[in-house]
Amino acid sequence: MSEFTVKDKAAIVGVGETKYYKRGQAPVSEFRLALEAILRACDDAGIRPTDIDGIASYSNDRNDSVRVATALGLPELRFSNMFWGGGGGGGSGAIGNAAAAIAAGYANCVVVYRALAQGQFGRFGQTPALKTISGNPAYTWPYGMSTPAQWIALRTRRFMHEHNVTQDAIAAIALACYHHAQFNPRAVMYGRPLTRKMYDESRWIVEPFHLYDCCMENDGAAAVILATRDRARDMKQRPAWVMAAAQGSDFRQGAGAENNPDYATSNFKTLAPRLYAMAGIEPKDVDVAQVYENFTGAVMTSLVEHGFCAPDGVMEFCTFENLTWPNGKLPINTSGGNLAECYMHGLELIIEAARQIRGTSTCQVKDAEISMVVSGPMVAPVSDLILHR
Repeated sequence: MSEFTVKDKAAIVGVGETKYYKRGQAPVSEFRLALEAILRACDDAGIRPTDIDGIASYSNDRNDSVRVATALGLPELRFSNMFWGGGGGGGSGAIGNAAAAIAAGYANCVVVYRALAQGQFGRFGQTPALKTISGNPAYTWPYGMSTPAQWIALRTRRFMHEHNVTQDAIAAIALACYHHAQFNPRAVMYGRPLTRKMYDESRWIVEPFHLYDCCMENDGAAAVILATRDRARDMKQRPAWVMAAAQGSDFRQGAGAENNPDYATSNFKTLAPRLYAMAGIEPKDVDVAQVYENFTGAVMTSLVEHGFCAPDGVMEFCTFENLTWPNGKLPINTSGGNLAECYMHGLELIIEAARQIRGTSTCQVKDAEISMVVSGPMVAPVSDLILHR
């Protein structure tokens, strides 16, 4: 089977990040942020920018690949790819697309980047002002359901009702992310620990989500460089090998007006089995996971759909003790994640997954061999990634 997958045919060899700013506070253009992250990733890998011959991104990143290639002075752009839609659901998919390009011989060194300057182009968490509304939003926006927090909250409520889950489970996820951020000087919430009392007393955004259940809104950029198997072995950093990458969507997840039949799903029920089959592992083999937190409820359902616990076992599994480094059963979001490190549309989660394989995380899981990334739960399409030593 491995002959027809990307398993061990490419590796992450360089990672780069700008400083992460509160939304609206980036001092330079979004395009410049993208270039800065790419240059830092090149330096991390020990290569020249001109060694790059492929570019991939996701979520309709505004920084055009040809313009980026021109600014970097690439002699030849051999591969250019955009993961279609899905918001943060495309993070792991973009890595998978880059690895596929390398495996197919389209390119030898591919950079994946994501840049955000919400002060320059609009906030993700705010309803945009529109004169007219058509299509799917016409069935929800006029009635007050116009932000991601609202539609993820409804799906989370359904899951919690069906499986007798209380606020304790999603609070544990938020507390775990903030706990890990306190060890990470890069994190926006570094030096700002969260207690359960603070969590409970924070304002509701939309029930069951308090303020601290919701991802941040940040400006900045991140970049990841992948290379061929032969080149990866000679790079400056220990390679984080792509063990598996998968993307897709379940039945009718794009149905309009909240009419998808499996309403409470994170959209990984068909994807996760393919991921594990490609990697040749089981959930119990995963040492550490970076699970995209647009909102904590989606992390909870993602853990279920990736086989880490049963739906009715969420209360037992999703505890602060189980989810935190250094002694947890499955430490998650060990840099602080979207909740407490930064919101770079989840590409920072992939960087942290690579750091765990390198052994350089600020919350380094002992002897971590297998590191998972879950990208964009409760959107469509979504994607997954497994890295290993």
